[in-house]
Amino acid sequence: MDEPHADKTQRRELIAFRIGAQEFCVNIMSVREIRGFTPATALPRAPSFVCGVINLRGAVLPIVDLAARLGFPATDPTVRHVIMVVQVERQVVGLLVDAVLDILTVADTDIQPTPDVASEMAKLFTRGVLAIDGRMISWIALEHVLPAVASEAA
Repeated sequence: MDEPHADKTQRRELIAFRIGAQEFCVNIMSVREIRGFTPATALPRAPSFVCGVINLRGAVLPIVDLAARLGFPATDPTVRHVIMVVQVERQVVGLLVDAVLDILTVADTDIQPTPDVASEMAKLFTRGVLAIDGRMISWIALEHVLPAVASEAA
């Protein structure tokens, strides 16, 4: 006999997106909005992964090239690129990505640990890996990706 509360596995919603040929995801609760690409105004002496800033309804929003931040070649943005506005604690940042793909509802048991062969930076930036429908999706740890932006860009 099945009880309605027999499944104690926690489920979470993640937003999947693409950078190059790779797929990544972040917790949907961190995403405030998804908007089309807007050219950013460069900041002097900013880290190479910071594209610059844009005006988001009167607020200055730093834009991070997530590909460059993760160690991939820098993005050459076009009108097809997307900015995901994310918030971690009080920090709000726009993440430049190639495309937003879908919303995933996953159980904790679907998340595999980051492989031991990954670099320390890869382990720091990823919470784990999901293998869903033949896709390999890395779950990004935004709290480790974003703090350096505030301290390095300041």
